[in-house]
Amino acid sequence: MEVAGHFASNQSRGDVRSRVCIASVTRSARNVLLIFIFACAAVAQAQDVQPPPANPSAPDAANPAAPSSSKSDSISLTVPKGTPVEVVLDQEVRLRKVGQPIHGRVAEPVYAFDKLVIPVGAEVTGTITKIQDVSRGKRTAAALDADFTPSRKINVAFDEMILPGGKRLPVRTSVTPGSGQVIRFVTASEEKKSPHDVAAEKTKEAKEEAKREWNEAMQQVKKPGKMHRLEKFAVAQLPFHPQYIDAGTVYFAELLEPLDFGSEPLTSEIAVALSSPPPDGSTVHARLLTPLSSATTQKGEDVEAMVTQPLFDAGRLIIPQGSLLKGSIVQVEPARSMSRTGQLRFVFHNLVLPMGLDQRVDAILAGIAAGKAENLRLDSEGGAQAAVPNSRYITTGIVSALAALSFGIGGDTLGDAPERAAGGAGGYKLIGIALGLSIHSQPFGMAMGAFGASRSIYVHFIARGRDVVFPRDTAMEISIGTHAPSPSARKPAQQ
Repeated sequence: MEVAGHFASNQSRGDVRSRVCIASVTRSARNVLLIFIFACAAVAQAQDVQPPPANPSAPDAANPAAPSSSKSDSISLTVPKGTPVEVVLDQEVRLRKVGQPIHGRVAEPVYAFDKLVIPVGAEVTGTITKIQDVSRGKRTAAALDADFTPSRKINVAFDEMILPGGKRLPVRTSVTPGSGQVIRFVTASEEKKSPHDVAAEKTKEAKEEAKREWNEAMQQVKKPGKMHRLEKFAVAQLPFHPQYIDAGTVYFAELLEPLDFGSEPLTSEIAVALSSPPPDGSTVHARLLTPLSSATTQKGEDVEAMVTQPLFDAGRLIIPQGSLLKGSIVQVEPARSMSRTGQLRFVFHNLVLPMGLDQRVDAILAGIAAGKAENLRLDSEGGAQAAVPNSRYITTGIVSALAALSFGIGGDTLGDAPERAAGGAGGYKLIGIALGLSIHSQPFGMAMGAFGASRSIYVHFIARGRDVVFPRDTAMEISIGTHAPSPSARKPAQQ
């Protein structure tokens, strides 16, 4: 009985536990079911509600460093690495040693897209970094011509710019080979045009404006007076004399690091204006990217130049700084004997804007900055030729007259010594005069005079003429005409 009662008691307690477990499982299942129903309802509601528009200015969560679309619609005002800054020395420098400071001014404004960032007149400071040795052959030839201190080539570098407001910009530069000479701005000769040729008149005005701007930039140079020039000329005739870097010497200093001037928004007005072709007769300032020489350049070779100043038309930006002009050589003739000089002609066919827009154009050379010694001439179609200087007739005439005097032509009225000195002067300047006076030999004086006259005739009339040479970064004025662009050319390049 006790065992049966105990068993019944245990069975009743087991039933209670079972009911409790079943009740607990039932509640859990009910909770899971309720959660599932609510989740389904939430999903259905979410499908009926449209997602909010994405914030265009918010950065990508997966890539926080990625630029936003608002930033992509802005223009970076950066002067890129490799941009040449035209620096003109504003005062004469007497060459003394490596490390010697030099001072100049910016001769052409520097733009970033459509903004002026470095104006004409900004100060530039630098140093002389190297004074090159003179070869033995050149030193010997100079010594025979009574010059024991022949001029040596020098290397310079510019390291700081000072803007008109006083802001200082540290820079690192490399001077372009071929620069470092006194240059002048040469414009193409005018072609015959009808009185109603608006484009030609516009081009003429642009060339005159470019020349005026160049002359104003050169007014920064402190030119020496007449007495100082005469003194320098007299000192230069001495066997030993100092070397100078003339005021007005121009260097093309390429930036080794970019200069950042912030950014500006790319508005719809700018975008629409940039799709318009430049009006006929427009001219742009550009820098030559391809060095050219009539001695080595071949017909058909590619030529590239970069626009250095933006072009506006009625207040609208048409061509920004940094646009590329692409073309080819259409005529080239190397210099030849009998003083026949070289010729060079090139044209541009395409204008490529920084954002990839490509337009068909007809563009020719309208003006160029060239060394004074090159005596360059431009025709009305942009062809360049190194003209023969008229001074060759005067120089050869003087030397020939000295040679005639050494031969006693015209009567022996001055005596033997002056005739020998005249022959020596025609041969080798001061050394020739000294030898002519010290060596009491009339045939020697005659030989020196004949040598000087024949050398002058050979150099000025028989030897090979001068080639046309345009170094990289040569400043140019380009006259632009346009074709109707094709639909594909009006579209920006795909990224």
